[in-house]
Parts: sequence; structure tokens; C-alpha cells
Amino acid sequence: MFSVTVRDHIMIAHSFRGEVFGPAQRLHGATFLVDASFRREELDDDNIVVDIGLATRELGSVVAALNFRNLDDEPDFKGANTSTEFLAKAIADRLAKRVHAGMLGESARGLTGISVTLHESHVAWASYERGLRPHDQ
Repeated sequence: MFSVTVRDHIMIAHSFRGEVFGPAQRLHGATFLVDASFRREELDDDNIVVDIGLATRELGSVVAALNFRNLDDEPDFKGANTSTEFLAKAIADRLAKRVHAGMLGESARGLTGISVTLHESHVAWASYERGLRPHDQ
């Protein structure tokens, strides 16, 4: 399996519901380092996994839509605890839609999976992995 990873970052505000979150139930900020990895079984005709420039651009576009936002106010996340794990999935799903729409180039349709890792700090992070078959849109 081959993979290429691109990186960006995001700064958000949010709050959580539930005693398990302790003081994080109050509105607070978070900064995440975001890694998006694209996977495929075989290299494409140009011997690459995905165009790194397009992958970087599309990850940047996805995180820009969330950057400097209070996620409690975002309609897509209404009523959700926007945990690190939840956000990793949301970003992966948005990237998958862009792959299926051809925004990472036609050869990116040969990708088999995406994983997104959000690093909360140098000692804690969470990831989400998903397939990219056509029915996984």
C-alpha cells in the first residue's frame, strides 16, 4: 500500500456536553495540526499516489471552512460534541467528497482510502480512516 500525507492546521472554538468532559464543557479554543493521508494499492500512470499540490490545496480548503470558527455555531455540527475524533471524521468525509468530485485530479479516483489525524499536542492525537470506493461517498 502506498500513501502520501499532507499537513495543515486549524484553530477552532467549541464546547462539550457531558460530565466526562469536565471543564471542557465551557467554551474553549483548540489548535490542531491536521495530517491527511491518501492511500492506494498501486501508483498511477505517473508513479504517484496523488498530486501533492492538489491534495495540499484541498486539505487547506476544507480546514479553511472551519478555521477560526466556533463549531457550536456551525449548522453541520448542530447538537454534536465536536471531539477530536469527530472532527477527524468530518474532515476525512469532506476530503472524500472532493476526491469523488474530481478536485484532486482524475487519477485520484484510484485512491482506496483516506485517513485524517488531528494532533492536539505532541503527546495526544486522534485519527479517522475511511475507504474511497464509489459507494463510500
